[in-house]
Amino acid sequence: MTDISPPTSALREFTLRGLILGALITVVFTAANIYLGLKVGLTFASSIPAAVISMAVLRAFGKTNILENNIVQTIASAAGTLSSIIFVLPGLVLVGYWTGFPFWQTSLICMIGGTMGVMFTVPLRRAMVVESDLLYPEGVAAAEILKVGSRINEGEDLPGQPGISDVAIGTGLSGAFALASSGFAVLAGELNGFWRVGQYVTGMGASLSLALIGVGYLVGIIGGLAMLIGVLLAWWVAVPVLSVLHPNVDGLELATYAVKLWRQVRFIGAGLIAVSAIWALITLLKPMLDGMRASFAALAAIRSGRGDTVPLSERDIPFDQVAYVSLFLLVPLTCVFAYFIGQSGVFSTFEQWGIAVAASVFTFVIGFVVATACGYMAGLIGSSNSPISGIAIIAVISAGLLLTVLLGHSLSQPDIQKQAIAIALFATAAVLAVATISNDNLQDLKTGQLVGATPARQQWALVIGSVVGSLVIPPILELVYQAYGFAGALPHEGMDPTKALGAPQATVMSALATGILTGKLDWTMLTIGIGLGVVLIVIDAVLKRTTKTASLPPLAVGLGIYLPSAVSTPIALGAIIAWATDRQLKKRARAAGQDFEAYAELPRRRGTLIASGLIVGESLVGVVLAALIVAADSQTPIALVGESFAPIADWLGGGVFLIICWDIYRRVLKR
Repeated sequence: MTDISPPTSALREFTLRGLILGALITVVFTAANIYLGLKVGLTFASSIPAAVISMAVLRAFGKTNILENNIVQTIASAAGTLSSIIFVLPGLVLVGYWTGFPFWQTSLICMIGGTMGVMFTVPLRRAMVVESDLLYPEGVAAAEILKVGSRINEGEDLPGQPGISDVAIGTGLSGAFALASSGFAVLAGELNGFWRVGQYVTGMGASLSLALIGVGYLVGIIGGLAMLIGVLLAWWVAVPVLSVLHPNVDGLELATYAVKLWRQVRFIGAGLIAVSAIWALITLLKPMLDGMRASFAALAAIRSGRGDTVPLSERDIPFDQVAYVSLFLLVPLTCVFAYFIGQSGVFSTFEQWGIAVAASVFTFVIGFVVATACGYMAGLIGSSNSPISGIAIIAVISAGLLLTVLLGHSLSQPDIQKQAIAIALFATAAVLAVATISNDNLQDLKTGQLVGATPARQQWALVIGSVVGSLVIPPILELVYQAYGFAGALPHEGMDPTKALGAPQATVMSALATGILTGKLDWTMLTIGIGLGVVLIVIDAVLKRTTKTASLPPLAVGLGIYLPSAVSTPIALGAIIAWATDRQLKKRARAAGQDFEAYAELPRRRGTLIASGLIVGESLVGVVLAALIVAADSQTPIALVGESFAPIADWLGGGVFLIICWDIYRRVLKR
């Protein structure tokens, strides 16, 4: 990495106004993400919209700089990730253990897990950000936006060069499309098709999301095609086979039946993700140890008075502080677990604290493993599309198995069984808090690497963001639960079940925990996924040894199986657009007799900026629409048409979406 710390070392980085602004953005984005996540099972990453908002606000209050804006987006990014705790915590209400969300229990499990996630990723930074070839698409996009904003502030954005206008084009295109589809409903937001071929049932879906096109463009062709292979394995192999093995005896509609089959198939993806995560940890072990040695060396240099020899852009939180903080966090974590377990009065004091200690050690160990896995996935496809719920599945299965061993035959007692299910979900929530922040931290550190930020300051900034988000999550969860309820858990009599929030991931987690601890879980799909993962790891290793560029990342294939095809398909399309532009640029470079890298530098930068804008526009519109949905108590507060317009919206949406994709390709290649 090129060290750019000397010219940036004099810039203000950690400022009071930046901390306050980052905290305020965190509050707003956390609230929006909680509602959207509970309603539709998706959250958005807030780093990029936070960077845009930060530049606009701080510029109005006086001179700002790229490093101060970077700290603001780092703090605010905690909102887009820590709010993913909602994928598990509502499960405690669904299984009847909680009747609401106790403030301190909910807040502390988020706060401790989030801080632990920051600490765990400190020794991973060098291995996974500096020395790896992972792309970190959202981190790169945020850095490009910060750079463009900085050049505008300093009057250095030259006419004809890729710059803020390209970001604005991408932002405008995706923002307008998202408003027309998710807001006005005149364009479809997703296209799905299901059909029967003989005895076989299959289908395919594609979200008309320009943000996902932008993510795919930044991910590149290898990751995009690997995800597409996963989609094909799920929908053209596994679902058809299951449709023969499990006929539609209930007479369900074709779409409902196909999706029901895929919900079994996605556990193949979960198994594949699990084995790929373990393999990633093994392959990263050496560079991770090298990174830890480098951290020790930097610590020794600072203590010996030679701290100035370590560039600012290479200074992490000292490793001894990381170790002390991580180990110290085990104390409050154990106390929170003990209080949670002791509320029911099922266990003796000795059993209560013994299980609490085991749960804390479980969170610590599994948390470090998932921190590595999540960092790798964030680097591969971005934070927004990293399957955090897949990690939660792995964690809840592991927690269930641990409790099965610890409690043994006593699980046959209904009261202990119910308590064990609750403990498994609470421990999974702690692991998920670690995972979500790890997923985001390395993405932010990639942004910081590209703009010359100080890693240690970013790491402490994310701790601050985690604390603020942790204080916001419980009251917002309680508010939406009391206002809407969850599907299958309504807090008041007479509530309208059609308005209840679905909490889809929490429903799956509670079902998994119940299945494991009652001995009724079907392991078939998970086992198939693990076996498939081993095969793909071997294929990937062979390709890397026998070819120059070909590879088949097993984790990306697992994501293609696990994520809905509506998410994976546009990511693959975005990757294909990037590949097509590079292919055309190579032809032009050969025709002009020029070096390809030099010839393609400006078009590639323009493509990165446009792709970044695509992510920004849809994210900002998502925030605004979330606020309107909550304020109006309606899923379609600004819709211009009714459901009868849907067939026309499908054609219009698909047509406009393809036209915009072609326009993006054309703009990148313009001379």
